[in-house]
Amino acid sequence: MAGTMREYGTMLTEIKGRVRAAQYSALRAVNKELIALYWDIGRIIEERQSGNTWGKSVVERLAMDLQAEFPGVSGFSRDNIWRMRKFYLHYSGNSKLAPLAQEISWTKNICILESCGSDIEREFYLRMTQKHGWSKATLANNIAARLHLTYLQNQTNFERSLPVPEATRARLAVKDEYNFDFLGLGEEHSEKELETALIGRVNRFLAEMGGVFAFIGSQYRLEMEGEEYFIDILLYHRHLKCLVAIELKTGKFLPEHVGKMQFYLSLLDDKVRTANENPSVGIILCRDKNRTIVEYALRQSRKPIGVAAYKIVQSLPKELKAQLPTPEQARLLLEGL
Repeated sequence: MAGTMREYGTMLTEIKGRVRAAQYSALRAVNKELIALYWDIGRIIEERQSGNTWGKSVVERLAMDLQAEFPGVSGFSRDNIWRMRKFYLHYSGNSKLAPLAQEISWTKNICILESCGSDIEREFYLRMTQKHGWSKATLANNIAARLHLTYLQNQTNFERSLPVPEATRARLAVKDEYNFDFLGLGEEHSEKELETALIGRVNRFLAEMGGVFAFIGSQYRLEMEGEEYFIDILLYHRHLKCLVAIELKTGKFLPEHVGKMQFYLSLLDDKVRTANENPSVGIILCRDKNRTIVEYALRQSRKPIGVAAYKIVQSLPKELKAQLPTPEQARLLLEGL
């Protein structure tokens, strides 16, 4: 009887997974059809309007007629029809962004189109929304926080220490700065207090880290030649399929932090990593860092390491435009998402 129940449980799990997959595929297909419909409406309006003197009154009449003809169908307001035209105009000549726009909902598309000032920004949020399944509220908050800046100008050595395309995917898993204002810590705090606060709010911590991490442990014990070593926090990145060691530093970044992290990553790869996992990655989280010193410290490192800062008090975003990569560098980086 027990064996029969186990077999039934396995079958039920398999069927539920298949149903969910079918539901996702159906929703995805419906979304693509809706985006295609709005694209065509935008195209038709632009083609008819080109060279003519159509004004707002024509679109207003079109909105009323469509709403009267299809009373149960939403989305045919005057403002939304103007958005369809804008959507078509912006993406019709962009063979890279147009397919990406088909992968997310209309409301998220409009949020990106109207809130982002460049195609590099739009590409980042299109890709990240599709990859991580951001809700509209999460997307809007990330755009308002200028999240793209914290990824596109981060500091890692992944290009030299990981093979392509793992290097690009790994770089976009590490921010340049993390916001821990949810911890409620004072300006003066110890590394132990920081670690305890992060573990006490582990769900918020993982969300700030990027949402695709799984928590493995704190003060994770490693042993070598009878000596014990402890990693502050050990995570697992589900997309990169690798262990992620995090070292917490409440002061400024020092070059010797890299050597310690290299040692931890070597132990993880030799003693903890499984055969089907990728090389372990390290993130050194400091209260402050000098970008030039970080670059020099990472230059000769053979292990994949990123150095990031953290803040515990909500403040206005830093002015980072001067440190952004060039459009070409950002394009190559985003292609790895």
